[in-house]
Amino acid sequence: MSLSIEHKEIAPATRVISINGKLLLGAGCVELESLVPQLVAAGARNLVFDLSGVTRIDSTGIGRFIDTYGRLKKSGGQMRLAGATGGVMESFRLTRLDSIFSFYPTVEAACEGLAVP
Repeated sequence: MSLSIEHKEIAPATRVISINGKLLLGAGCVELESLVPQLVAAGARNLVFDLSGVTRIDSTGIGRFIDTYGRLKKSGGQMRLAGATGGVMESFRLTRLDSIFSFYPTVEAACEGLAVP
């Protein structure tokens, strides 16, 4: 399964980024790497990543979230991760990032408190 990345604005400073497929070293990570700075430059301060469709993640994929977290923290924004399960969630646990990043069961739960007009 190839990687697909879609994003939508849910409030002026908040975007939901839906990722489906394997988030591994390669073109998909490069696409995500270029998308985040574009969204931040366009005024997005809060990013919610829907990971419910991610089937695998490697260190490069995890690195994209570390970079994003740092970018958003500097700008006073937030990064929230939604729907991570199975091996994907286990990868975050093994790296102990589950204690740093904010995880939510659903996109709706992750968006609560962010979509302020």
